[in-house]
Amino acid sequence: MDIARPDLPAKRRRRRLAIGAVAIVLMLGAAVAVSRLEPAAPSVDAATMWIDTVKRGELIRDVRGIGTLVPEDIRWIPATSDARVERIVVHPGTVVKADTIILELSNDELQLSMLDAESQYRAADAQLAEARARIEATRLDQQASAARVASEARQARLRANAEAELARDGLVAELNANLSKAAAEELESRSTIEQERLRITTGSIDAQIAVARATVEQRRAVADLRRAQVNALRVRAGIDGVLQQVPVEVGQRVTPGTNLARVAEPSRLKAVIRVPETLAKDITIGLPCKVDTRNGIVDGRVARVDPAVQAGTVAVDIALTGPLARGARPDLTVDGTIELERLRDVLSVGRPAQAAENATLGLFRVDPATQVATRTSVQLGRASVNQVEVRSGLREGDRVILSDTSTWDAVDRLKLR
Repeated sequence: MDIARPDLPAKRRRRRLAIGAVAIVLMLGAAVAVSRLEPAAPSVDAATMWIDTVKRGELIRDVRGIGTLVPEDIRWIPATSDARVERIVVHPGTVVKADTIILELSNDELQLSMLDAESQYRAADAQLAEARARIEATRLDQQASAARVASEARQARLRANAEAELARDGLVAELNANLSKAAAEELESRSTIEQERLRITTGSIDAQIAVARATVEQRRAVADLRRAQVNALRVRAGIDGVLQQVPVEVGQRVTPGTNLARVAEPSRLKAVIRVPETLAKDITIGLPCKVDTRNGIVDGRVARVDPAVQAGTVAVDIALTGPLARGARPDLTVDGTIELERLRDVLSVGRPAQAAENATLGLFRVDPATQVATRTSVQLGRASVNQVEVRSGLREGDRVILSDTSTWDAVDRLKLR
């Protein structure tokens, strides 16, 4: 028969409560355990990453820039006067000599001005010759007059001395002796005056001739200038080389200073490259360089650094010390590499994206066993174009990701697949 058990429902209720409590404890424990788990590392394709190995050895710091070959000897030929272009004799690309005529200009007024200047010069030269003859005649007259008076003075002195001797002997009256003495003194005084007048006349003659000569020189200079301007209407190269530009056309009116042609000596070239202004601070005169002309690499040295910045770059002139490759010509595009210094026995790695000198940044170091990359703080030092010095944070042989990892700034681990 059935036995009544009044405590059975209470036992079942206690069992259910115990099971519920255990389940709640297990759920809370699982939640805590899950909360303490690290998030799964994002998976990245290793083939899309730029990974480099930290090395110890020599680090060459260099700076690179793009530029062109430029002739060292360039001559711009300007117009010296107003003129009209009549004819273009030779065209760009032609090999020219110093006396090769490039252009022919015309200016009728300049021709007339030259004829007038030459006429005035010849007239001034004739006036100089006439003045020199006239002044020389005047000087000779004055010289003859001075010589005559001097002669008369000497004669009078001799006469006075003789009469003075005779007067002492009583052979001539004292009055006559005194008169002869006075006449001699007067003539001697006149002789002195005439000599002074001759000296003054000679000095004035030189001054008058100098004035006339200065007029002649002035007229000659004007005539030479006009003649040179007329000769300049036949525009010559001035140096041996290659005609590069003729920036004028037939019939064009040109003014003084207008560039008519450019001639360059093509065998003497230099490279002018432009480097970023942030990298130009360490460039100094004399640093060794390599210039890639696409047909070969030429050695060179820094010859000049432009003090001004244009569009964020600095122009650097490189004097080429090695022989040029065939095909090198003005305006040829080249790449230049300037060696700043060589660092011995330093840790280095490829330059990470957006890395600056002496900066601290986080790089992902790859564990070769697990292929997990962990973010590591790295102190960088001096940098080159493609390499950078590692001061702390990495060791020789470490492999690090150098690609731009800004997409994963929020995580510290990456899984390479």
